[in-house]
Amino acid sequence: MLYRGLVFLWYRRVRDNFRKILGVNFYVADLEGLLDLVDAGGLIVAPSAPVMVRLEEDPAHREAVEGADLAITDSGFMVLLWLIATGERIQRISGLRLLRGLFESGRFRGKGETFWVMPSMEDSEVNLAWIRSQGYAVGGEDAYVAPMYPREGPISDPRLIEAIRARRPGCVAICLSGGVQERLGWDLRRHLGYRPTILCIGGAIAFLSGRQTAIPVWADRLALGWLFRFKGDPVGFSAKVKGVERLASLIWRHRGESVAPT
Repeated sequence: MLYRGLVFLWYRRVRDNFRKILGVNFYVADLEGLLDLVDAGGLIVAPSAPVMVRLEEDPAHREAVEGADLAITDSGFMVLLWLIATGERIQRISGLRLLRGLFESGRFRGKGETFWVMPSMEDSEVNLAWIRSQGYAVGGEDAYVAPMYPREGPISDPRLIEAIRARRPGCVAICLSGGVQERLGWDLRRHLGYRPTILCIGGAIAFLSGRQTAIPVWADRLALGWLFRFKGDPVGFSAKVKGVERLASLIWRHRGESVAPT
């Protein structure tokens, strides 16, 4: 009886820490628990509202996001819509907050423990310099400048896979745009041959390094990061969030179920 009781309590705790939203497995508990899960490895995504909208449009993208080991509640808009649709308040943890937590905890600090996929050589140089300033032993050999990947459909990059296999880091951080990084992370998850932590953190590192407009901790906690991004680049940010209002309809119609055609 005691064993069954402990199993029930464990199952309830795990169930309460996760919530399916549009078929995606979201972690909805605290940052400390999330950091423990990061240590376990696997694909971790932080889908923004535009990335969630794309679940309906691209089967390869949907497969990647739904197939991730877990997703974090980066989108304050999605959290608000979930509250309106279900009456349930879930905790938000942004990709930026997760990244700050990783640096503050000193995880993956040793030489060769992290590998960074960057959008350009300029981003790589600035971001790596900032990472080194935090006490992390990273050099140019610990980064890969990604080519232009297709906007839709599966992504495969054998050159990147071989580079990671050769180094076998504990954490692979993908710093690319949403909608691309998830499909790349999914390909790595399936083909690396071992289980590192694969973090799809998008532009979060650029907010810290100065490559993009800085977002204060208080603004991130209040889900006001979008305001700072809009002020920094009104045209670019507006283009990224175009059509995001469709997320309301998706959540109202599907709630926890996948948007995949039945």
